[in-house]
Parts: sequence; C-alpha cells; structure tokens
Amino acid sequence: MAAKPKRINLALQGGGAHGAFTWGVLDAVLEDARLEIEAISGTSAGAMNAAAVAEGLVNDGRQGARACLRRFWTGVADSTMSGGRLADPLVTFLRTWGMKDWRPLWTDAWSRLMSPYDLNPMNLNPLRDLLNSLIDFEQVQTCDKIQIFVAATNVESGRTRIFKRSELTADHVMASACLPFLFHAVEIDGQAYWDGGFVGNPPLFPFFYESESRDVIVVQINPIERPGIPKSAPEIMDRVREVTFNASLMREFRNIAFVTRLIDEGRLEGTRHKKILTHRIDGGAVLMAYGSSSRMSADVAFFEELFGKGRAAAEAWIAENFDALGHHATLDVAAILKNPDVGV
Repeated sequence: MAAKPKRINLALQGGGAHGAFTWGVLDAVLEDARLEIEAISGTSAGAMNAAAVAEGLVNDGRQGARACLRRFWTGVADSTMSGGRLADPLVTFLRTWGMKDWRPLWTDAWSRLMSPYDLNPMNLNPLRDLLNSLIDFEQVQTCDKIQIFVAATNVESGRTRIFKRSELTADHVMASACLPFLFHAVEIDGQAYWDGGFVGNPPLFPFFYESESRDVIVVQINPIERPGIPKSAPEIMDRVREVTFNASLMREFRNIAFVTRLIDEGRLEGTRHKKILTHRIDGGAVLMAYGSSSRMSADVAFFEELFGKGRAAAEAWIAENFDALGHHATLDVAAILKNPDVGV
C-alpha cells in the first residue's frame, strides 16, 4: 500500500515577474504525489500563484492546478504583449522601462514628485480586470482542498492583514500587490491597503495556529545577502527594496528560532506552541543575476525560463530533503540570522 503523502505548507514571496520561478516550484510540487499542500501563504505574485492553485484544484485536482498556473502566466504575457487589456499607456510604459537599466532611476524620482493619485485620478487598474479574467475567484473561495493566507498592509495602522481563501477576490490580491508609488491604495470594507511585502513577505505565522503540518517551505525569490556594496543610484535603490521586503521574513525567522530554542529547553510544555520545521527553496541566488528591473518584464519567454529554473530547484530540493519532512528542519534559521543568541 502506498504511503500517505507528506503534508506541507508553502510560503511564497512576492517579486513581480520573478514569481514565475515560484510557478515552476509549484509545478514540481504538484506533480509529486508524495507531497500534499495543506496551506499556502503568499504576498503579491505569491498570492496570485496561490489563487491559481486553488482554482485549479477545484476543477481538476493537481493537474488542474498546474494547468491553471500555466494559463495565468501565459495570460499575463499575452494580455500585455498583444494589445490586451493591460496594454494601456501606463502599463506599456512600465513594461518598456522595466527592461532598461537607467529608466528605473528616472521613474523612481518621478514617482516621488507625482503620486498615482495625480497621474491616475480615475484609479484605472487593468491588472484587476486581468486577474478577474484569468482567475475565477468564486471557485477559489469554494476550494476546500487547501488553505490560503494572503498578506496586505493596513495603510493607517501599519499592521498586517491576512485575507483567507473563503473571502478572496481580485481586490484582496491587488491589495497584496499594491505598490504605493504606482497604484492607489486598495480599499476593502472601508480600510485602505498597500503591498503585503512591507509586513509579511511571505507571512509565516498563520501556519503556527491554523495548519496541522509543522513543515513550512519558504519559496524565497528575494536574496537576503548580496555581495558587494551598491554604489550607483539604481543599485542602491534595488538593495534597499530587497532589504525592506525581506525584513518581515527575517523577523519571523527570529521568532521561529526563539520559540524553537524554548521548546528544546522544555520551557513551553503545556502551551499551544509547536515546533516549526522550516525549509527553503532558494531562488535568490538564481534570480540575482537578472537584476531588479526584470521584475517588470512581461515576456513569455522570460516567464518560461524562470519556470524551468524554479522547477529544477524544486526537484533538486525534494530529492535531497524529502526524507527530512516531518522529522527535522533543513534550514538553519539561527545561522541565517548569524546571531546565536536569537532570543535577544
């Protein structure tokens, strides 16, 4: 009799077009019948990937999820490149400057002089329309095969807001992906939200209390470390963004390491805390070679290239670490923090 699949949680970072790397990771995980995804947390592109998985699972199980992910990413490329609903002046401009090294600097300065409320007073957002055309959120809401946790940042309080699968719409996903220098804040139930990357990229804490599996696999597409000191203005801005959008993950790593140490010392017996087994499929080193500006690409060949790299990374990770799942962590969080006294 075949062994029961090992249940895992997946935490998916945001990163624009680099989320196609995560698409490849998900494709490999969904193809492997030895693994079962219990829950996914995601931010920005990670949230979009999570929603596509949920819709596909409703329609045709694992194969449906893989097909839905492919349809989503090819649909993004087709709509942007072939005159679809994304091909308005704003998005065409963003697409073209995204592949040039010098223009992000000019655009970054420009965005600080004029807000999206000045440039787009009608709050036109073709990406929302595209999401609704590519993902059936009614089916996402009814999917009982997986839990989903999507992070956004409450603009006024600065706190994390987690949206769950049963309430997800295109607006919730757009809130998770709302870069404040490019888009109006997304209003949901009278509250305004910005990109979830500021407070949870990706969020890990929902797994601690709402998931049975102790295994959390972080699919990381933003490098934590980058050798060398950035000296040009674009390099400095890119590194600031990386540090900013990894800060919440580092904070959660610190919390996990602290609680793990207390559990190992027997100081949390009788509490609701459980030992989280942390793992990572790291795309940071691979994606570092492309540069931050490639996050704005909408080229299908680029998506396919990252898909292949993500799939290869996942296959290699599974081959090396499958036996560890359910038994021990494969990511040394304390070493990442480079601070043995992680409780301080």
